[in-house]
Amino acid sequence: MWQLAWPWMLLLIPLPWIVRRYAAPEYMDKDAALRVPVAAEFENLLGGSRGRSANRSRLLLLWLIWLLVLLAAARPQFVGEAQALPVTGRDLLMAVDLSGSMEEQDFQLNGRWVDRLTATKSIARDFIERRVGDRIGLILFGRETYLQTPLTFDRATVQVLLDEAVIGLAGQETAIGDAIGLAIRTLSDADVQENRRVLILLTDGANTAGAIDPLKAAELARDRGMVIYTIGIGADSVMVRSLFGVREVNPSADLDEQTLTTIAEGTGGRYFRARDIEEFQRIYSILDELEPAAGEESGFRPVSERYHWPLSAAFMLSLLWALAALRQTFADTDDAVAENG
Repeated sequence: MWQLAWPWMLLLIPLPWIVRRYAAPEYMDKDAALRVPVAAEFENLLGGSRGRSANRSRLLLLWLIWLLVLLAAARPQFVGEAQALPVTGRDLLMAVDLSGSMEEQDFQLNGRWVDRLTATKSIARDFIERRVGDRIGLILFGRETYLQTPLTFDRATVQVLLDEAVIGLAGQETAIGDAIGLAIRTLSDADVQENRRVLILLTDGANTAGAIDPLKAAELARDRGMVIYTIGIGADSVMVRSLFGVREVNPSADLDEQTLTTIAEGTGGRYFRARDIEEFQRIYSILDELEPAAGEESGFRPVSERYHWPLSAAFMLSLLWALAALRQTFADTDDAVAENG
C-alpha cells in the first residue's frame, strides 16, 4: 500500500495563492532592479486572447509543479507485505583486543602471514553474518575500553566497524576486567531475560591495565546471568631468524590461559584456544551451536521511499516551463522591436 510519511506538508498547497492575494502588488515594482522600457507593449500583447491562454497554461503548469514538489516533500512511501523477522532472543557482545601484541604475525591466511587482528576480522566476519536473529554489539579494548557498536540487528554495520578497527586504537596494554565490566553494563541496560546474555572475549595476552580485576568482573557477570566465552589468540611456536640462525620462539608466552579459563568456566562458558586459522574456524562453528533462548517472531513491513518520482516530474516540468517562458520572451521582444520600427 501507499502512504505519506509527512502528510502535513500538503497543508502548504494554498501558500502561493495566499502570497499573491495578500502581498502588496507594488512590492516587486518598488524593489525591481531592471526596468523594461516596452513593458506597456508587452502588456498589450499579453492582453489578447492568445496571451491570456498562454498565461493560463503557464499558471496551471506552475501549480502542477508546486503540487509535485509538495508531494515529494510529503515523502510518498510504498509499504510492502508483512514479513516475519526471526528473533532468537540472544544478545551477544564481542569484545576484541586491540593491544599492541595483536600486531604479531603468527597466523597464515590465504598463503600469507598476517597479524592476529587481521585473522580475527577474517573469521569473525563470517560468524557475524550467520547471526541472523541475534542482536550483536562490539566492544574494543586495550588500555581503554569502548562500546563501538551498541546491541543491534544491523550485522552489516557491526562488520564495517570491526573492519575499521586498528591495533593501538584503545592503547597498547590490555584491560580485560574493564572490557567485562563494560559488557555487564551494556547487557544490563538491555531488555533481556536471564541466560540470554552472551559475551565472546578475544585476547592474546593477560590483564595489564584497567581498574577492575578480571576475576571479580567475572563473578559479577555470573551474578547477572551472563555467559562468557573466552578465546586465546596466538600460535604456540614460530620459527624466527636471528644472528645465531633459526630458532623457535613462543609468541603467546604472555597469554594468561588460566585466568581466561577461570573467567569462562565461572560463568558457565568455555575457554577456546586459537593457534591457527583452522582452530579459529572450529571455535566459531562451536559457538554457532549455542542454544538461544526461545523468542517470538517480530513482524515488519519493508518501506521503500518514492519521493524521487514526483520530484523528478517536477524538475522536468520546470525545465519545460522555463523553456516555454524563454521562448515567449524572445517572441514578445521580437514583436515589440518590429512594432517600434
